[in-house]
Amino acid sequence: MQPEIGGYVLSKIYVVGIGPGAYDQMTGRAIRALNESDMIIGYTVYVDLVKDHFPDKEFKTTPMRKEIERCRMCFELAEEGKTVSMICSGDSGVYGMAAPVYELSPEYDDDIEICVIPGITAANSGAAVLGCPLNHDYCVISLSDLLTPWEIIEKRLKAAIDGDFAIAIYNPSSHKRHDYLKRACDIMLESGASPDRKCGYVENIGRNGTSCKVCTLSELEKEQVNMFTTVFVGNSHSEIINGKLVTKRGYDI
Repeated sequence: MQPEIGGYVLSKIYVVGIGPGAYDQMTGRAIRALNESDMIIGYTVYVDLVKDHFPDKEFKTTPMRKEIERCRMCFELAEEGKTVSMICSGDSGVYGMAAPVYELSPEYDDDIEICVIPGITAANSGAAVLGCPLNHDYCVISLSDLLTPWEIIEKRLKAAIDGDFAIAIYNPSSHKRHDYLKRACDIMLESGASPDRKCGYVENIGRNGTSCKVCTLSELEKEQVNMFTTVFVGNSHSEIINGKLVTKRGYDI
């Protein structure tokens, strides 16, 4: 419970990025926020990743595509005076729940404090597994078209190649989007990327069964990946060095 000041109960919602999954990849600040919370709320898969480490906490979960219901649950509990943590994989502000929590906040009590706790996003944790594919200017693009029209995603992929950015690709595939990575590779090739452009991907980052592979863009086009995979496309100067995907800073070595 939050303390009372001037007769008002000060309630708090933490929006916590828990990183890629492993407890030792959570930040100290994230761990403190969860320890301070009365209730931890999240997507079922994410709650399962943390609940053994916080056995004295109460948990509530919702399935995928129930994100807004999850946010409202946080506000309703906070209005009761509870300290609540909404957990997100990776970083809470990168394809996370920070934005919808803020968007809904005008509907609720002004005395509810929202505190966003950053976490290690998949672009960074996956890059570390592969080497250093994002060591120069880069962008992050999701291939999920649930909330973003495919036409916009295609425009962003073309712009990333035109700007010669290294790219981290989130949500490259699912049961309904099994061919989206191939489509994205085709767009990048048609936009001028070399078939030999250096790429890689990491599956189950920071969780059991972590695996990775380096390849070229033409090889990536033929790969089958799942929704727990993050894909990396180097820029035109990226190399594979000793089996690692490296995007150089430009030092004279």
